[in-house]
Amino acid sequence: MEIIPAIDLLNGQCVRLSAGDFARQTTYDSDPVAVAQRFADAGVRRLHLVDLDGARAGHPVNLAVLEAIARHTSLDIDAGGGIQTHASLTQVFDAGASHITAGSLAVREQAAVEGWLELYGADKIFLGADFKGEHIMINAWADQSPWTLAAFIESYLAAGGSTFICTDVSKDGLLQGPSLATYKTLVQQYPDARFIASGGVTTVPDLEALSEAGMHGAIIGKALYEGTISLPDLQPFL
Repeated sequence: MEIIPAIDLLNGQCVRLSAGDFARQTTYDSDPVAVAQRFADAGVRRLHLVDLDGARAGHPVNLAVLEAIARHTSLDIDAGGGIQTHASLTQVFDAGASHITAGSLAVREQAAVEGWLELYGADKIFLGADFKGEHIMINAWADQSPWTLAAFIESYLAAGGSTFICTDVSKDGLLQGPSLATYKTLVQQYPDARFIASGGVTTVPDLEALSEAGMHGAIIGKALYEGTISLPDLQPFL
């Protein structure tokens, strides 16, 4: 299972939100490039980079930060937030991302995202399945879409997608454990998909349980910043 630390960017700084609420924000570091370098120095290979400013603005805002992280580390970066057009997708790739995550757009503009999958391939285009209960959440998690999690996954598997970053919005940033039962069900129902768990990962036993459940990867955010998981703790998984 791949270990994927997260950096969420707001005003160019590393922050975490609680349950996706911009009013419940904690700033952890003013230098996201230094944070990414610490991850890389610990042996981590992947990074999940979220442009929260971009998610609100509807276009990428923190491209300079992405570019600096790509230039100063060898991390394999998947980037999301504000990628609403092919032009913005190109900007993010040009700035150094190896993959992009299509979330809200994958719900609103399915034909466009399916076109990206066809053009770039499933390894470059990840699907952001941000869910609360049974439904996909969109627009920086502010709105519930009519799509269920299952329908979203089935539709994009049929369109050639393979990697789904599954974020339980109700757990994200709360350090209450991941949605293990949901992930176990997804792995059993869709064995051809690659599922990455996001939201609620709090302890090393959480990581062990996700690995045993067959998850392709686990994104760790607040747990690293609050110290409930340390970078040395990750060594057995790297």
